[in-house]
Amino acid sequence: MVVKGYAAALSGVEGIVVTVEASSVPFQSEMSMTSIIGLPDHSIKESLFRCVSAIEHSGYESIRQKQIISLSPANLRKEGSGYDVSIAIAMLAMSFQIPERLLNQYIVMGELALDGQVKPVKGVLSMAILAKKEGYKGLIIPKSNASEASVISDIDVIGIESLRDAAEFLAERKQITPTKKQKFHTKTIKPGPQFADVRGQQTVKRALEIACAGGHNAILIGPPGAGKTMLAHSIHSILPPMTLEESLETTQIHSISGTLETYNNQQGLITQRIVRSPHHTASHTALVGGGAYPMPGEISLAHNGVLFLDELPEFQRNALESMRQPLEEKEIHLSRTKLSVRYPSNFMLIASMNPCPCGYYNHPKVDCTCSPGSIAKYLSKISGPLLDRIDIHIAIAPLDFEELTHAPSATDQELQVAIQQRVKNARITQTARFQSLNIPSVHNNSQIPSKNLTQICALDSACKELLKHAMDKYNLSARAYHRIIRVARTIADVENEITIQRHHLAEAIQYRCLDKNTWGM
Repeated sequence: MVVKGYAAALSGVEGIVVTVEASSVPFQSEMSMTSIIGLPDHSIKESLFRCVSAIEHSGYESIRQKQIISLSPANLRKEGSGYDVSIAIAMLAMSFQIPERLLNQYIVMGELALDGQVKPVKGVLSMAILAKKEGYKGLIIPKSNASEASVISDIDVIGIESLRDAAEFLAERKQITPTKKQKFHTKTIKPGPQFADVRGQQTVKRALEIACAGGHNAILIGPPGAGKTMLAHSIHSILPPMTLEESLETTQIHSISGTLETYNNQQGLITQRIVRSPHHTASHTALVGGGAYPMPGEISLAHNGVLFLDELPEFQRNALESMRQPLEEKEIHLSRTKLSVRYPSNFMLIASMNPCPCGYYNHPKVDCTCSPGSIAKYLSKISGPLLDRIDIHIAIAPLDFEELTHAPSATDQELQVAIQQRVKNARITQTARFQSLNIPSVHNNSQIPSKNLTQICALDSACKELLKHAMDKYNLSARAYHRIIRVARTIADVENEITIQRHHLAEAIQYRCLDKNTWGM
């Protein structure tokens, strides 16, 4: 006799059905005890001890027969302790302590404590999506994970607190009400610095408004104390609200990485765009993801949000260069000997840096102590190909006394609300445009495919002449050319203009100060 139950494995953000089979073994077999096969890692091999203890402490008879547990597909490596409950249920069904009739209707996941209590697992949202896709009736998971999975409609999410809850439910001896489906609603209030709290820097605020409206990457260059870090951390207050699709994608990634509770406030879904700010000592793996068992890195944890890299030249060069492909393709592929996974990485990069090692090059009041060679060496830490992928370069000047002592007012808050509304309206305009042109995979202007630029970003003769002059004067690359046009399209959208005007293009060109080598204050 073979008993079959079902669990789920994760490959990147995608779920894969794992069949948990249990079969008894004759006593004359060479096997000395119950074994697990199917490429399990050490935590799964140890699962037998947790399962046996949990079964006994849950009031069931000890498993005296030898069993073999198979996790298939056998060529897929299984990892983590989330298979405990499904293995224990298969063992109980194999020993005839519960019927197997309902086992094929549910995906069962959860880690067991020795006393039979169930602990939460990672990646539950991806498992719920898998259960719906594959036609299962529902999902049996730890109760603390139930709100996360309940955002998926048309499946029953059964939250359990113990192995006995799961076993008695599958034996139809106990009724458990499915967790009520969570409603999607975006929040508008988030703690932290607000755009209205930043004194002065109106030109920089305008540039960041354009960046948020079109999803463009930006770099801030200025002396210490000019407000670069505060501006970057306040950018969350003007970002457009998330769509349900974006919220699901973001929640999946954070569910897999185990950081979900930090952001969703027990609401099931992450409903606000995330700003990630790794320290400049972060390793290549921490930034892009990976490891022996690949996990998402910072660029994926910032998916549909913002990745802020403060003091950009201080990051490891190989870590920065590895971001070039994700910045273009909006996803990262991690390849290992036995597996290859894909994580979405559609983030907006906001970086900051000083203009020189001492930080005061071209400062109006403080003399720079750096030699031309040291300045060139410092700037060369950021490669040309990486800078080419950053749409907006913004020079920040130090604040004067009057700006610094300006008290916040209701007008500042009103301006922030107006900026946020313009950003939101621009994104709505872009979404409608891409839908009308049947470009479903594009969500903002920074992603406009090159083949559609002529159609979406048509330029008149005056604009073409201006752009030709800029390219000849500053020796801009083809990538910079395309990015200038995309930024100009966003500026036109913010101003609610149907076509790109010459002044839109002129403003976009001025946001390339590093290409022009003009970042002076």
